[in-house]
Amino acid sequence: MSALWTSEAFAVAAAPILQPGVIGDVNGISIDSRTVKAGDAFFAIRGERFDGHSFARAALDAGAAVVILEEAQRAAFSDLSERVLFVDDVLKALERVGRAARARVKGRVIAITGSVGKTSTKDALRAALEPSGKVHAAVSSFNNHWGVPLTLARMPEDTEFGIFEVGMNHPGEIRHLIAMVQPHLAMITTIVAAHIGNFSSIDEIAAAKAEIFEGVVPGGAALVNGDIPFASFLETRAKALGIGQCHRFGRSEGADIKLSSLDLQADGSDLSVSLFGEPVHCHLGAPGEHLAMNALSVLGAVALVNGNVEAACRALAAHGASKGRGQRHTLVVHDGHSLLIDESYNANPSSVAAALATLGLVQMSGRKIAVLGDMLELGDDSAAMHEGLIDPLLAAGVDRVFLCGPEMARLWEKVPITRRGAYAKASTDLIGPVLADIKAGDAIMIKGSLGSRMAPIVAALLEEFK
Repeated sequence: MSALWTSEAFAVAAAPILQPGVIGDVNGISIDSRTVKAGDAFFAIRGERFDGHSFARAALDAGAAVVILEEAQRAAFSDLSERVLFVDDVLKALERVGRAARARVKGRVIAITGSVGKTSTKDALRAALEPSGKVHAAVSSFNNHWGVPLTLARMPEDTEFGIFEVGMNHPGEIRHLIAMVQPHLAMITTIVAAHIGNFSSIDEIAAAKAEIFEGVVPGGAALVNGDIPFASFLETRAKALGIGQCHRFGRSEGADIKLSSLDLQADGSDLSVSLFGEPVHCHLGAPGEHLAMNALSVLGAVALVNGNVEAACRALAAHGASKGRGQRHTLVVHDGHSLLIDESYNANPSSVAAALATLGLVQMSGRKIAVLGDMLELGDDSAAMHEGLIDPLLAAGVDRVFLCGPEMARLWEKVPITRRGAYAKASTDLIGPVLADIKAGDAIMIKGSLGSRMAPIVAALLEEFK
């Protein structure tokens, strides 16, 4: 098996100020010393909480082929005569390696952004394209200033399909990242009020998402959600940047990937699609209307990069929801079983409403239980948006509600007394009440913004009822 990077190619890509001695061939890229394997390159990035330089020696002890350190730290590592590169800035060096990885790949590259659905779409697209060739895609939600260059640097030279998730919290972030990715296809899942607290308006969010088109290579294409109010704006922006192929997916007239019919089921969905004029029937192994709409974009992307659509449909039938984004677990509860739906990764009004609607489809003998944490970064509209969740909650027929966080206190006041489980200021304070309340036959859905820390409730349920 050939190395991900030869020592010579890696050194050229990283562009060190100083290379004291030899380095090894690189088989992997890491920024976390706890996961370093023999042959990895370890980039000692400075983060908000930790400085990677503190773990450089641990990485070498674990067998790292090379550690990349700031030149300003040279005195502290003067005893290292090999397996080290000193650079101007470690994150910038990672970006240089990422750009070099992109430059050597001849396959098709796809970039995905959107207010919601990025990771679920990326995971589904990876599954859909695997029958068509060698796929490289981001791990988890590696979509930020270090996640994108890290994913690029890890991309093998013989990659046939590269899939990148590109996120942002502020204007200009996507512009910087997409210049590294240089996709053949840029996709936008949807635009809603996520991270609205960092923007003056949803129009500004749309403009920031449209930055993804700036990196599309000549002859590339754009694929956008045709059902959102910003569809025409996004298409106009793409065309202004010289993108000749602009396509839409959705239910609306004129969509190139048009949903003809949708049968939502408790454990999946059946779609009939007009894919660039050709009829396609596809079964999804994961339930929810939001995932069905994601699947439309996936089928469009597969067609646009010349993948095998028929094989993609077979793969989607076997593809389930991702961890923290609808993944399902069976709990052994007392004398029976219950269903846990893990939506704990993140939340905004649109995604919470979609998760509640999916909970409403579940057919179990017991109750439908929603455990919700605060939706963060919603700005001045946060109170109204939390209160507004009462409508999708009641429409889904939720029987029992557990809430946590100062913002969710507003929704708590709207929940009918007969449906109240418990309210707490912090997620950890809900663990006991939720565990005590679960009965056989229940369906429990857990969701909240990442900062609300809902994952520990999921972990506690899995541990208690494994």
